[in-house]
Amino acid sequence: MTRCSPASRHGCRLTTATALTLTFLTVTLPAGAIDYTWQTTLRTEWAGNIDTGRDQSLRLDLSPQLDLSLGDSVELTAIGRLRTEDNNTAGFDHLSLSAFDQITRPQIIGDSTAATLRELYIATEISGIHLTLGKQQVVWGEADGLKVLDIVNPQSFQYFILEEFEQSRIPTWMVNLETVVAGWDTQFLWIPDQTYHALPEDGSTWAFSSPQLVPSAAGLAPNTTVRMDKTDKPGKNIRDADTGLRLANNWRGWDFSLNYFYHYDDLPVLHRRATPGPSPGIVLTPKYHRTHTFGGTANNAFGDWVLRTEVGYSTDRYLLSNDVGNTDGITKGNEIAYVLGLDWSGLSNTLISAQLFQSHFSENNSVRDKKEANATLLAQRLFWNDTLTLEVIWLGSLNSGDGLLRPKISYEWQDDFKTWVGSDIFYGDKTGLFGQFHHNDQLSIGVEVDF
Repeated sequence: MTRCSPASRHGCRLTTATALTLTFLTVTLPAGAIDYTWQTTLRTEWAGNIDTGRDQSLRLDLSPQLDLSLGDSVELTAIGRLRTEDNNTAGFDHLSLSAFDQITRPQIIGDSTAATLRELYIATEISGIHLTLGKQQVVWGEADGLKVLDIVNPQSFQYFILEEFEQSRIPTWMVNLETVVAGWDTQFLWIPDQTYHALPEDGSTWAFSSPQLVPSAAGLAPNTTVRMDKTDKPGKNIRDADTGLRLANNWRGWDFSLNYFYHYDDLPVLHRRATPGPSPGIVLTPKYHRTHTFGGTANNAFGDWVLRTEVGYSTDRYLLSNDVGNTDGITKGNEIAYVLGLDWSGLSNTLISAQLFQSHFSENNSVRDKKEANATLLAQRLFWNDTLTLEVIWLGSLNSGDGLLRPKISYEWQDDFKTWVGSDIFYGDKTGLFGQFHHNDQLSIGVEVDF
């Protein structure tokens, strides 16, 4: 989200040149010289606060997509997004810009519009190796709603977790190689893009306030000043690149994978530092840390039932400490997280899906519980030849008792025209990850059109 200042004009020229080149190819190449498809999706959604009746957000997304076939084995995909938002506290000026790599940042237009090159990649096959090169999304894992191994791409929390993952994931520039080695489907990722979770800033509708994510003022001396320092962020694209390896196979009906990801945790940790002087002060420095994540997935169908499993073990996890005597306010440990999911489709046009998430942290002095558990439940029913969908999703913490309930009705008038009405209802104590937004209950209405 950068304006075309002198320091960023190179990135602006690159984005503009890319758009002009794609437009030129689409318009000027004669029929038969190149195969291409062009589609644009218009999506708009309004949300109002249920308690106050005030507008909570109003956004419009225009997403063009161009797919080119360049010969027999080369394909190019370009996806953009032009997002305009009504002036509110969930807008672009309340989203952290420091999380984006310079080559990935959206471009601000005026006060309320941002243009983003969502994806731009070339896919080809060379000697049995499928190569996807460019800005893209890669999805690992079997879980829905919450994440264990779906950590390849960072996420925008501009609207907490209310946007679909496909829209809230931040595509990054990477090299994606896929091939078969000794009967295993093998994927290798190299990601020299230092982009991390985009977090809402103070004053935003969806700014984090839970003490699990934000240091508490408890235990500080009276009149202590707290100042936020510049983010300590990796800055070497080659040295600080993320790398990943995924092996997938099938055994007796089980689809399973083995995953490894060497990466920086996308969520910065706030390190604390006391400042000397007559007036006590605290400086908080957001910092990213390297971690190794090992994991795997497995799923199998048993009649009307599908069992899904996913596990991830992460080393060198840094969390906020609950020890007021801790000088930097951080504790370091290892974490193992897993999810068990069970889907049932025994009734026509109906899906029931339940998931249990659990996480175990190795240390006792963290602000979070040593063992945490969350659960999700989805109930979905289709009517009228799959044009009307009724669904309700529940996500809840089994530790703190807070959660989120999301009922929704959507209707597909035509293949390219859909409308929906939904609600997001938060409950629980304000110290919880869901309960911190208990005052943000909202009703939303949306429209999506493809043309």
